Amino acid sequence: MTEKTFPLGKDELEKLVEKYPTPFYLYDETAIRENARRIKKAFARFPAYKEHFAVKALPNPYILKLLAAEGFGADCSSLPELLLADMAGIRGEDIMFTANETPSAEYRKAGELGAVINLDDISHIEFLESHAGIPELVSCRYNPGPLKEGNAIIGKPEEAKYGFTRDQLFEGYALLKAKGAKRFGLHTMVASNELSLAYHVETARLLFELALEIFDKTGLRLEFVNLGGGLGIPYRPEQDAVDWEDLAAGIRQAYDDLIAGSPLDPLSIHTEYGRPVTGPYGWLVARAIHHKDIYRGYIGLDACMADLMRPALYGAYHHISVVGKESAPPSETYDIVGSLCENNDKFAVQRKLPKIRTGEKSGDLVVIHDAGAHGRAMGFNYNGKLRCGELLLRGDGSVLRIRRAETADDYFATLDPRGLDQFSVS
Repeated sequence: MTEKTFPLGKDELEKLVEKYPTPFYLYDETAIRENARRIKKAFARFPAYKEHFAVKALPNPYILKLLAAEGFGADCSSLPELLLADMAGIRGEDIMFTANETPSAEYRKAGELGAVINLDDISHIEFLESHAGIPELVSCRYNPGPLKEGNAIIGKPEEAKYGFTRDQLFEGYALLKAKGAKRFGLHTMVASNELSLAYHVETARLLFELALEIFDKTGLRLEFVNLGGGLGIPYRPEQDAVDWEDLAAGIRQAYDDLIAGSPLDPLSIHTEYGRPVTGPYGWLVARAIHHKDIYRGYIGLDACMADLMRPALYGAYHHISVVGKESAPPSETYDIVGSLCENNDKFAVQRKLPKIRTGEKSGDLVVIHDAGAHGRAMGFNYNGKLRCGELLLRGDGSVLRIRRAETADDYFATLDPRGLDQFSVS
């Protein structure tokens, strides 16, 4: 079981929304930093370890900067993500740049920052060479196909667009070496939000075996193995989190079985966790403003799926608390919805909750849990909706605004107004 908590009391939150109207995201700096330290402590059992936080999970330079202070790097896959890492002071080999049908400008920027370039396809070797040059250190992403079972979010590996096949890896490393690369890494990412500890240990074992085979067949000694991310979090209260110590111990056992004492020892272990680093320590706060009764009861929030789309996109569960009524009996059944003109704009369907008071100023405050990853990051502007802001609860109890809410001016900022008055339609 996982207890769902929120770091502010009702009075504290009501005071906060006077300054920062809902909806907004709130992140807990202390909890994120303590979690980062747990991760580093657990993986300290390896000869070398580096966590590259998945920027896509929470692309805010304030968050990246506090994680960098804990020794984390960044996992990036776009130009803006590279720029965010740079803004946070994360540079060089602390950045893992994973290609995915990547334009040449992004390869060049990754090269300028000294990032580790992680190639997604054998055809990208010549593309990289012609547009940015082959770096000294390069990594390749492995797609194990039917050798490894995927999961519901990321799909079957053999149907995924990512990575080299096994045969392509051997050919790719030989080609990279011939073109001047001198240091090499191996990477995979085969699941998303996976809570099975055994699954992640099995992935590590798969990569360790492959690293040994690459050495045996080519003489090429890998410098690191990046196990990717994909570790899940317990979105539902009845689920249990994967224990960091247990996870690292399981991977270390696989390391001892296969790598320890081999020509690859010591082998550096890299990861790119995102969701389990910040996910449980972020919340979407909204106010209940409307109540509708037709064929079922609806509570309308001032947030919508433009702020948090996971429930609509995946049918994902997010726990919901009514502030001040956490111990009240769940006497009502509601669909919790937003104002987007889409019927799947629902945070919860037929959810048992306490009776909710509604009103634009007097309605209950609602907290949507486990929104600290893939929440604000996946926001959008369809239907002209404006994305909400982000707040950071500091260790001293103060609150810092780390992203303001969007305004209508932001929405129109990319339109070209030149000549609009002269634009004629017949």
